[in-house]
Amino acid sequence: MDELTQNTWVNWSGFQKSNPQQILKPQNLTALQDIVCSHPKIRVVGAGHSFTPLVCTDMTLLSLDHLSGVEQVDAEHCQSTIWSGTRLYDLDQHLQPLDQALMQQGDIDQQSLAGAVSTGTHGTGADLQCISAYVEGFELLTASGELLQCSRTENAEIFEAGRVSLGSLGILTKITMQNKPRYKLKEHVELCSVKDMLSHIHQWKTQHRHIECFIFSYGDQLMLKTLDETEEEIRPRKESWPSEDSLLTLCSELTKAFPSLNPHLQKLLGVFVQPSTFIDWSSKIFPTPRNIKFNEMEYQIPVDQGLNCLQEVLQELRKYKVSTFFPLEFRFVKGDDIWLSPFYQQDSISISVHQYHKQNPQLIFYQNRGFETWETFRE
Repeated sequence: MDELTQNTWVNWSGFQKSNPQQILKPQNLTALQDIVCSHPKIRVVGAGHSFTPLVCTDMTLLSLDHLSGVEQVDAEHCQSTIWSGTRLYDLDQHLQPLDQALMQQGDIDQQSLAGAVSTGTHGTGADLQCISAYVEGFELLTASGELLQCSRTENAEIFEAGRVSLGSLGILTKITMQNKPRYKLKEHVELCSVKDMLSHIHQWKTQHRHIECFIFSYGDQLMLKTLDETEEEIRPRKESWPSEDSLLTLCSELTKAFPSLNPHLQKLLGVFVQPSTFIDWSSKIFPTPRNIKFNEMEYQIPVDQGLNCLQEVLQELRKYKVSTFFPLEFRFVKGDDIWLSPFYQQDSISISVHQYHKQNPQLIFYQNRGFETWETFRE
């Protein structure tokens, strides 16, 4: 979570820092309009969970944390209009009584809704798009203090540009989401060989609503995770001991101090990861408890090129002996029609490379000439 103390702002991982002149948290929409009209340069921050310097500023930094909750409900169409500062982890308490749930979500739920939408945050699923694709409308506060209602039928061009805009068009104040009736998901995690994954992943993606892989660069095994809708009885997730978080922290600290241990520790994956199955409401299954801090860079690859790209990335990491214990994350995302979306008109395989927060993520760039054509380092 970002820190809003005095005139210092630090993002979640600690990689981005800035010293704005002031940090403001308006209590309501009127106060927000007053700030916009009286301050020449403003950046808006959500949860600070992006890894780019997107909101770093030496002027005014604005938090929308007080603009939270559900403003309006359309039960007939299963839509809800939500204040943009609402954190994803708070949404269930608002949507559950309405029998609604988000269509799709990633495995981190710390973001504000506006932050997740503005950056094209996504989960996984061959038939599921990024969260921005499920936006049906929004209210936009412009630099002049004007409020614009935007949808496919009203201010349509601004709507098309604003679903993923990185905050460049103005401030999203309310967002109307297309939801679905509340549903349960069955989560299954097991170990799988990299060889089997490469041979069968395109078949498996059609058999599951969500599928993702966590691939360790120096091992020959990966964690395969699937989520599917179910009507079965709830079987809540149980925290293993030692927890995944604590193991990841311990191994990251060890390999930071002794890089030569990396391949050996990664090959012990099977000792710690046992097959598991849990069932719960979607809002409880999507997010994974994660306190360990890291930095991430992510690339969207056309589906037909994704496996080749993955193998090249693994080869490069090994060739240059890049020291990171964190696994690569491999996901599927359906294409959309959003102008600035990373998935614009392209079904994609998403490959994420992570680095422990105490290690320099830029070393992965500099040591790896094979990464030079990849474009972004984003949420």
